[in-house]
Amino acid sequence: MDFEARDLEMINEAIVHCRRCPRLVEWREKVAQTKVRRFRDEPYWGKPLPGFGDPHARLLIVGLAPAAHGGNRTGRMFTGDDSGDWLIDALYQNGLANQPVSRSIDDGLVLHETYLTAAVRCAPPDNRPTPAEARACAPYLQAEWQWFNPRVVVALGRFALEAVRRLAETLGEETGPLTFRHGAEFDWTRPTHRTLLVSYHPSRQNTQTGRLTRDMLLTVMARARAILEDSGAP
Repeated sequence: MDFEARDLEMINEAIVHCRRCPRLVEWREKVAQTKVRRFRDEPYWGKPLPGFGDPHARLLIVGLAPAAHGGNRTGRMFTGDDSGDWLIDALYQNGLANQPVSRSIDDGLVLHETYLTAAVRCAPPDNRPTPAEARACAPYLQAEWQWFNPRVVVALGRFALEAVRRLAETLGEETGPLTFRHGAEFDWTRPTHRTLLVSYHPSRQNTQTGRLTRDMLLTVMARARAILEDSGAP
């Protein structure tokens, strides 16, 4: 890691000022300048996204990357697009958020015991980061992981699961085989007790085809909440 992460604010500051990946820098800034018609009168964030949520969270939710006209526009993870509304509603239904929608950075959303992050922090072309871009972003996820030491991790999609697998391997955590299957649950205890839950990502590709239903996502978040309750205070 090429920065010293002494606290969460420092981690977020390093993320926001990152310019490690030329392709992503060019794309996120181009999108922020050209915009789309429905948001043409709105300012765009156009920078890497820090995580968002409870600074004392025990649940870490890992997504893929910001959406070009969602997080890249609003400046907050899972905000301003359908994926965000699906995820935040599932958290709300399980008492992990104070409202069911995530529309703008100043909409009053508060998360409980939960922190939202991603494998890659810049909006990628076609929602497809490269392996090299994922590796460049890995230190930020590692810094958050070590800051929170989460009891529960939810990986949204194959890309996020692979990022979690690589990170656990880097940190010497003994996870056993991690395979992608919606609803899968993996426990490990060395060097710390952690549970990983797997879900399809709430992208339009999955939600509009019925691959992921609201009940399926609710079930995963309910399981995360149950584990937190069973494990008691941090």
